[in-house]
Amino acid sequence: MNFSLGYSPCPNDCFIFYALAHGRVSPKKNWDIRLEDVEALNQLAQKTSLDVTKISYHAFGHLTKNYIMLRAGGALGKGVGPLIVSREPLTSLAAKRVAIPGGLTTANLLLKLSQPDDIQTIELRYDRIMPAVAAAEVDAGLIIHESRFTYPDYGLIKHLDLGEWWEEQTGLALPLGGIMAKRSLPFKTLQEIDQGIRQSLEYAFRHRAETQPYIAAHAQEMSETVMRQHIDLYVNDYSLNLGIKGEQAVRELLARAQARGFIPKLHEPLFLSAD
Repeated sequence: MNFSLGYSPCPNDCFIFYALAHGRVSPKKNWDIRLEDVEALNQLAQKTSLDVTKISYHAFGHLTKNYIMLRAGGALGKGVGPLIVSREPLTSLAAKRVAIPGGLTTANLLLKLSQPDDIQTIELRYDRIMPAVAAAEVDAGLIIHESRFTYPDYGLIKHLDLGEWWEEQTGLALPLGGIMAKRSLPFKTLQEIDQGIRQSLEYAFRHRAETQPYIAAHAQEMSETVMRQHIDLYVNDYSLNLGIKGEQAVRELLARAQARGFIPKLHEPLFLSAD
């Protein structure tokens, strides 16, 4: 049986999934792999097009009827938040035009939770946001991924670190994205896939040099230094196992989103059992 698997071409996802994609670990299932920007994956998941996929936690809040969150492969942590950047210092984002990397991204949810309601958002692919801000096409930009390391190269300044905002508000790690799978899959299959992702990451930690060509092939013009910074920032113990603290952070984010009417009623269980 073939399983469709979606993840992004970002260094952290390529690092995590390298061994699974190349048959280095079990389960050696037949994977139909699709590499897409995270917002494209969010949209595909809306159509239940993928059996297993990386997903923004914001998007997951809309998809719990059909998908369950696995325990391995996610991006949570402290110091990992999206940034709001601008050309000049801004006292407020009220009535400003802000470029966002997608309506279902966790970054956009954090923006909506933290900022005035009268922001005008404009969706752009994440790698188009900094050029748009620099060219004065928008007043500010919401940046994710490796952009947090490179925005000074565009002459931009940080308006707000949404990760810092979240940590000050909650004291919890920031949940950005995870790996979810269709609820319709047998429980044993879900466990095998989750274990396979964990083993794939453990393999990557042991064979970093082996993963580099695969990561670099999908990193476009990203420097080796930025690739390494990207992996070091977004891949951590939560990527191996969400754990109780990770679950707590996700539930807090979704509870705040639900309280504001940004996501519908959630379907339990949200997470694959640890048993």
